[in-house]
Amino acid sequence: MPAYRAPLRDHRFVLNDVLNVQQHGNLEGFSEASSDIVDAILEEGGKFCENVLHPLNKVGDEEGCKLQDDGEVVVPTGFKEAYDQLTEGGWTALAADPEYGGQGLPHYLNLAFNEMVTSTNMAFGMYPGLTGGAVHALVAGGSDEQKRKYLPKMISGEWSGTMNLTEPHCGTDLGLLRTKAVPNGDGSYKISGQKIWISAGEHPMSKNIIHLVLARIEGAPEGVKGISLFVVPKYIVDENGEPGERNGVKCGGLEEKMGIHGNATCVMNYDEATGWLVGEENKGLKIMFIMMNEARLGVGLQGLALAETAYQYSLDFARDRLQGRSLTGPKNPDGPADPIIVHPDVRRMLMDQKVFVEAGRALTFWTALQGDLEHKAEDEETREKAADYMALLTPVIKGYLTDKGYDSISKGLQVHGGSGFTEEWGVSQLLRDARITLIYEGTNGIQALDLVGRKLAMKGMRPINTFFSELDAFVADNQSDEKLKPFVDGLAETKAKLQRATNWLVEKGLENFDNAGAASTDYLHLFGLTCFAYMWAKMAKASLAKIADGEDDPIYEAKLVTGRYFLERWLPDADAHLAKVEAGADCMMALDAEAF
Repeated sequence: MPAYRAPLRDHRFVLNDVLNVQQHGNLEGFSEASSDIVDAILEEGGKFCENVLHPLNKVGDEEGCKLQDDGEVVVPTGFKEAYDQLTEGGWTALAADPEYGGQGLPHYLNLAFNEMVTSTNMAFGMYPGLTGGAVHALVAGGSDEQKRKYLPKMISGEWSGTMNLTEPHCGTDLGLLRTKAVPNGDGSYKISGQKIWISAGEHPMSKNIIHLVLARIEGAPEGVKGISLFVVPKYIVDENGEPGERNGVKCGGLEEKMGIHGNATCVMNYDEATGWLVGEENKGLKIMFIMMNEARLGVGLQGLALAETAYQYSLDFARDRLQGRSLTGPKNPDGPADPIIVHPDVRRMLMDQKVFVEAGRALTFWTALQGDLEHKAEDEETREKAADYMALLTPVIKGYLTDKGYDSISKGLQVHGGSGFTEEWGVSQLLRDARITLIYEGTNGIQALDLVGRKLAMKGMRPINTFFSELDAFVADNQSDEKLKPFVDGLAETKAKLQRATNWLVEKGLENFDNAGAASTDYLHLFGLTCFAYMWAKMAKASLAKIADGEDDPIYEAKLVTGRYFLERWLPDADAHLAKVEAGADCMMALDAEAF
């Protein structure tokens, strides 16, 4: 199996040199996360992922999950033992609230660890990953009793959690859901219905599974206005806080999937299962969106994480694989051929991979920091700005990082040539696993519509205008730095194109809503490209500062070279995206459906 090496040096570069997370050391949670502590946690986390999770990735892919006659699920060999190590090591509690047994560390640290988990074994990482989202939903909407009952054991990993939205007849359009809730008269409800595509819906690794289920109370309004959220445990919790009576929820089938075979994707049947309302009646979707947004950011991270692994695999292959001679003369004269890394087209693919994983990591870590500041900053203005950014960037992170991440993994497979198309080299599994990231938690087309239809206009366009102002301020502050100027100019020009596209959408999208729909995906990609331009400008600035201080670590010069490749080979795409945005919907919608 190809090797995976935790990218700890790049983690430190982003966290320390680019984001300077230690400047927030006075904030709650940050004070316990000194550079030494962060390094130690990530180093130990990297070892766990390299030595425990990565060897199980192929095992999970080949064995998959199996459903027994009694509705219980058998997970791949080694998964249960790895899950026990995960929970015993306290990894599920890194950033959780200390009031319920969490360690209270910053979310950016948890994200960095989860990147490595996903890089080494995405299917495994989805078991604790869904639990984290369920925890956030209960923190936001659960009663004090529900929090005391469920959160400590979910945070410790002793219990796990799920989210149950999709039904056989409805996915994105949740207003059509049919799962019903009937009051029992004692504060509980009978939940009946079927949910599909429920990740980690049934498995033996935790002692209880806490399902968060969307359902409609009898007599509730039609559509999304009548949806409530319920907590439905696999085992009803007894008076001692332990799993007791088996509830009326059972796995009725496992999906046979293209990838993520090691994760149990379940059909869940609710047959008058006992559930308890979370929050208010008919207000469930608002709470569930907290979990969904958490999941969407996690899916964006999956796009990055799998691309990192594919980059490592293809880089190692390109250094070792001998094929042909360099166009400028032999580089391995004593061997029968040169390693393929000398060929420009192979370099193109490797550089594209390198550009993506490094900018994608900077963007996800920067966004995670915004999430920390939203909850922990001392002043209201900073919290408000961070909250705006989290809302604005969620569809960008999910859509752009998975679209470009899948493309990056595909390039990694191409570097392998015919070997990549076989299962032996591992990259084919990464491509299969990654394909779902463009689909679940809202397809990327839905993310693009969310961006142009909701996020741009929210709060009188305050979030997007604040973001534009931040980019303008960076350009103004650094315009005089000649060494940084190419990056500053690239950012300024790309931002101007994004602003022009935004203005076009505000005008033309209101004239004809199809214009907004037709432009949405290219607008999202132009937005993502602008975010990458900002990250590369920040990384270049940090690298130049380190070089000026006499640092001789080769990472800094490598960042500048990679950043210049981004400017010359990626930023020209901004013109194409802008042109497609401004093309409007006429040509897209002109053909009658029968003519296709």
